[in-house]
Amino acid sequence: MSDLWTLFATTPRGLEALLAEEIETLGGQNIKTMRSGVSFMGTRETAYNICLWSRVAGRLLLKLAEFPAETPEDLYAGVQTIDWSAHLMPEGTLAVDCATVQSEISHTHFASLKVKDAIVDQFRDQIGTRPDVELERPDIRVNTYLYRNNATISLDLSGDSLHKRGYRKDGGEAPLKEHLAAALLLKARWPENAQEGNTLLDPMCGSGTLLIEGAMIAGDI
Repeated sequence: MSDLWTLFATTPRGLEALLAEEIETLGGQNIKTMRSGVSFMGTRETAYNICLWSRVAGRLLLKLAEFPAETPEDLYAGVQTIDWSAHLMPEGTLAVDCATVQSEISHTHFASLKVKDAIVDQFRDQIGTRPDVELERPDIRVNTYLYRNNATISLDLSGDSLHKRGYRKDGGEAPLKEHLAAALLLKARWPENAQEGNTLLDPMCGSGTLLIEGAMIAGDI
C-alpha cells in the first residue's frame, strides 16, 4: 500500500461537513472537519482523485512540516529543515502563499519572503544555483500558515484553486464561485434528482454557474 500523506482541503465556511463527506467517498481517512477546511490522511491516489473529482474543495495541501515560529529566524530555520530537492529542481520555479493569524509574524508578504529565502538559500548553499520565483504558473506553490506562532508548511497540490474548472475565462458582475454552486446543488440533492430524470431550473440565471455545475454533476463530468 502507498504511504499515507497528511492532507488538508480548503472550502468556504459552512461547507466543511459537505466536503468531509465528499473526501470520504474519494478515499480519505482519519477525516476531521476544521474551520474552512478538512484535514485527513490519504495516498497519492487519494490526492489525485480529490484534485480531479472534488466539487467542493478550493485547494488541496500536502503537509510537509510543522514547527514553532515566533520569530522570522525561527520560520527561516524551520523551512530549511525540509529537503526541498525532493520537491523542486534547481532550475525550477516556485511561489509562496502565506496566511497569518494571532502570530508575532503578522505581515504575510514578509513571511512569504522569509520562506522563499530559506528555500532558495538551501539550493544555493548545496549546489551553487537556485530556483526562481514565478507567481503565475510556478512548478510548485508553497503554502505557509502561521497560527499562534506555529508554522505549517505545505505543498499546494491544486495549482490554481479547484473552483476554477477551466470552462470560464471571466466571471459575471456578481459571480458565484463554482465550488459554492456545486455545494448548493449537492445540498439540494440534485445528484439524486438528476438520476431520476428531473429538471434543473434557475429562474435567476446570470452567468449560468448553477446550470453548468448541474450539467456536470448530471453527466458525471
